[in-house]
Amino acid sequence: MLRHKFLVTAALAAAIFSQAPVFAAEDPVVAKVGNLEIRQSELDLAVQNLDPQLAQLPDEQKKVAALSGAIDVKLLASGAIAEGVRDTDDFKKRMDYIADRELHNAFFRKHVIDAVTPEEVKARYDKEIAALPKQEEVHARHILVKTEDEAKAVIADLDAGKDFAEIAKEKSQDSNKDEGGDLGWFGRGRMVPEFEEAAFALKKGEYTKTPVKSQFGFHVIKLEDTRDAPPPAFEQVQDQVRQLVMRDKYVALIDKAKAEQKVEIVDEALKKGYDEVNKMQDAAGGAETPVPAAPAQQ
Repeated sequence: MLRHKFLVTAALAAAIFSQAPVFAAEDPVVAKVGNLEIRQSELDLAVQNLDPQLAQLPDEQKKVAALSGAIDVKLLASGAIAEGVRDTDDFKKRMDYIADRELHNAFFRKHVIDAVTPEEVKARYDKEIAALPKQEEVHARHILVKTEDEAKAVIADLDAGKDFAEIAKEKSQDSNKDEGGDLGWFGRGRMVPEFEEAAFALKKGEYTKTPVKSQFGFHVIKLEDTRDAPPPAFEQVQDQVRQLVMRDKYVALIDKAKAEQKVEIVDEALKKGYDEVNKMQDAAGGAETPVPAAPAQQ
């Protein structure tokens, strides 16, 4: 049924070819493929690294999908072992690379992912919010009509003391007429240029004394209030902020390792490219340094 649709991690691959002779009693065998065993710990790894689509399945179906894939792997792994693949230089090189990558991931998890505290995330959020430039927002209403003469008649009614919201309900051709033409709060760049320029030029309580023409027709605009745009709530952006904290920790970790260990690139072309990338990252304050994707939690 569900087969060949999951990603095998390096740790799982290592487990396939490194059958330890002794296992803890709490790690039972869940399946056997010839002389090879699939234990609960290996199945857990397979579940953690299912393809994203399969990861949405109910728990029992995920286990079946993971087991199906693990059996397929064992079936071909047994053939590879029989042919002596794991004794070849190419395979050993691959396993060395995989081992280094898994060590990197384990170190990354310990010193970056698991090291981030809620207090650090909140402090970074506060720092970022404090550094944001103030952005003005306006709360406005409008009445939209087809012709300039209709707009002038609306302005005359307002000059005579009629209520803006009531006129909007009666005469506006916009979809928000039932709300009295209320547009809510908006910042610059949200409205067409002609409308925005007129709205932001008004003072609280004022309305435009001449019709404002746009691609939609003719507007009469009233400014209800102004304010500094509120920052996004912490709950809305805490995941992004956590990524910033993780990036800083990762950069610090790499910088410390580079200071303690000599990096020598023999190939001149590669060295030039590597140095240029590092200069760009230094100039950007580490902002362009990619943070590795979080390894699967084990």
